[in-house]
Amino acid sequence: MRSEVLYIIIGMTLVTYFTRFGALALFRFTGVPIWLNRWLKYVPVAILTSLIVPLLLSPKGYLDISLYNDYLIAGIAAAFVAYKSRNIIATLGLGMSVMFVLKLL
Repeated sequence: MRSEVLYIIIGMTLVTYFTRFGALALFRFTGVPIWLNRWLKYVPVAILTSLIVPLLLSPKGYLDISLYNDYLIAGIAAAFVAYKSRNIIATLGLGMSVMFVLKLL
């Protein structure tokens, strides 16, 4: 393994450790404030959205909002099923099925 990779891994480990330790030490006696706790509930949704939306809208590296974008069509179908059913199995199953059918066409 190259030494740069090892230094990057060590650096990421230290940053992760100190951010978690800092938050733990800061809120050790007082607890997490209510406003911060409410705000932190939206972080996973925001991160997941920021990961998924660019992949759906620009799968080839440029903005593609058309009927030829299989990822976007499968994503819209999966989002609709997720909204209506609130069932992760149905959402994943339909999304993968739509993607499979669109790739065959």
